[in-house]
Amino acid sequence: MILVAAIRMMIVKIYTKIILKLASWNKSFYHKTIETLQLIKVGLATEKDETRVMLRTYIQYSKGKASREEMKIANAQFRDFLRTIGLGALAFLPFAPLTIPFIVKLGRKFKVEILPSSFREK
Repeated sequence: MILVAAIRMMIVKIYTKIILKLASWNKSFYHKTIETLQLIKVGLATEKDETRVMLRTYIQYSKGKASREEMKIANAQFRDFLRTIGLGALAFLPFAPLTIPFIVKLGRKFKVEILPSSFREK
């Protein structure tokens, strides 16, 4: 879990440096970029909190203290966690700012959700 958080933060830092350098050329692009990065930060924080709850639920389940409803929620969060890991892997592809939106649109075309739930709401 710590490794995933470190990878997420590294990805955000890399994109921040690249985009801020590009954004210096255009002020409106700069402001849109800052807003987008803030939304990403909020989404990652939400995922982090939900993942902690998921892990607590799994621990409670191993002790026989979790209900079926709690397990359904935890399993849904686990699927979101896997989506987040997948997006992290896609972030290392060349031209990731272009390929990720393309893959998300392609996934929606085939009714496969690529984004975790905390990013879909934004």
